[in-house]
Amino acid sequence: MTPETARWWQRGIVYQIYPRSFQDANGDGVGDLRGIIQRLDYLRWLGVDAIWLSPIYPSPMKDFGYDVADYTGIHPLFGDMADFDRLLDEAHRRDLKVILDFVPNHSSDRHPWFLASRSSRDDPRRDWYIWRDPGLEGGPPNNWLSVFGGSAWEWDEATGQYYYHAFLKEQPDLNWRNPELRRAMHDVLRFWLARGVDGFRVDVIYHLIKDDQFRDNPLNADWRPGQDPFARVIPFYTTDRPEVQDVVRELRAVIDEFPDRLLIGEISLPIERLVAYYGADLDGAHLPFNFQLIDTPWHARTIDFLVREYERHLPPGGWPNWVLGNHDKPRIASRVGRGQARVAALLLLTLRGTPTLYCGDEIGMTDVPIPPDRVQDPFEKNVPGLGLGRDPQRTPMQWEAGPGAGFTAGDPWLPIAADADRVNVAAQRGDPGSLMSFYRELIALRTREPAFSVGTFRVIEAAGDVLAYERRHGGRAFAVAMNLGGEPHAAELQAGRVVLSTEGGRAGEAVGGAVALRGGEGLVVALDGA
Repeated sequence: MTPETARWWQRGIVYQIYPRSFQDANGDGVGDLRGIIQRLDYLRWLGVDAIWLSPIYPSPMKDFGYDVADYTGIHPLFGDMADFDRLLDEAHRRDLKVILDFVPNHSSDRHPWFLASRSSRDDPRRDWYIWRDPGLEGGPPNNWLSVFGGSAWEWDEATGQYYYHAFLKEQPDLNWRNPELRRAMHDVLRFWLARGVDGFRVDVIYHLIKDDQFRDNPLNADWRPGQDPFARVIPFYTTDRPEVQDVVRELRAVIDEFPDRLLIGEISLPIERLVAYYGADLDGAHLPFNFQLIDTPWHARTIDFLVREYERHLPPGGWPNWVLGNHDKPRIASRVGRGQARVAALLLLTLRGTPTLYCGDEIGMTDVPIPPDRVQDPFEKNVPGLGLGRDPQRTPMQWEAGPGAGFTAGDPWLPIAADADRVNVAAQRGDPGSLMSFYRELIALRTREPAFSVGTFRVIEAAGDVLAYERRHGGRAFAVAMNLGGEPHAAELQAGRVVLSTEGGRAGEAVGGAVALRGGEGLVVALDGA
């Protein structure tokens, strides 16, 4: 593959924006589309190639936009369709692609489809959702659980049946076994694709089909009190059902009606199941999101094994991708420590495949403690005390020092970090030694050298807490070596010269053989003779 033959989503870097927290243009304390427009030049300066927006559709906001009440509209909190069209135009003018979140597993209980479905057992849209009679002994039809706590079945007194909700009761699951529902959702995709959207990230795509016999999920023998209550059962009959591949294939066919568009699937599954979502003939998702790095312990040998396993399981022609942070998981700098944040950036941006960055990780934002009276996330409200809440990683972007951190002139919807006067874009933009400057330098290297975007990948054998690999393309070869531990260590590398160091001050240094790495240091070495 060459940069000329690679698709934009193979060459590029995706940057996730959580719209509520990115930039508030009207002072109401919540980010909006006009705010995103104001920051597009920053994103172009940083060097990313595409922006992915978490949901911006009309919604009661029970789950902050993942409870959609209208799939073809814009929530007034974020603006209107004219604002969206302007965002699309301004982004494209800067060569930035725009990816939308698509939430097809469930709608809001305020969506007209569900209002019709629950109005009568005889309504034409009754079967657009999943309804069941009580179990043989009364109560819920089976033991299926909600991700957000409790039974996944909600009783509807008016029609005398339960409906299924994998998440909140205000998020009833759609019935993807119904062909009319499928066609309606395909038309939603076409609406946005015709408007010029460049692709979709499909929320919990592996949930879309449930067992048609409604069998109980098996109990999890490893679950213990105090752990996530959803893990009491193994979701064997509610996720990753074989028939879901037909659904994904149909979604991909709709995407392929439009030139050069992208389908991403959110899939929290082991590698051997994740890769099935590429499709038997690569006719599934272009990028089944690979979250393995988020949950993998920060140890070189563990990550080395993970990378090898992922590469081994990829189908021929399947394009890899990596995610290290997002709106649902603790931030990178909180998970691995700020001392390892540069190494994490180096790892994400030099592995083979498409990387996705989460807004704020480039400046080293950490999770923000949320006082009980400021908690917003329904997950934390429903399952308190287990540390499952997602508010800490969704706090406002830190643009500059001062009240509101440059995010808002009003009262922010979530607290702003106490360190925002120091950890912000303005402070780091002028500092060549900052984390953000390192991200920008690393992104520029990736863009300049095809070895990192489309080149081959080979693991270099290493020991201890050192991870190393080689990237090669068109006569150019680079070694990447990282020390994921706190103590000095050496990496065995071919002779070459350092072109980038997480610690600075080593550019141009000739190295070879046992190359010394300080704790938390990473190097990119241009190899001699390549």
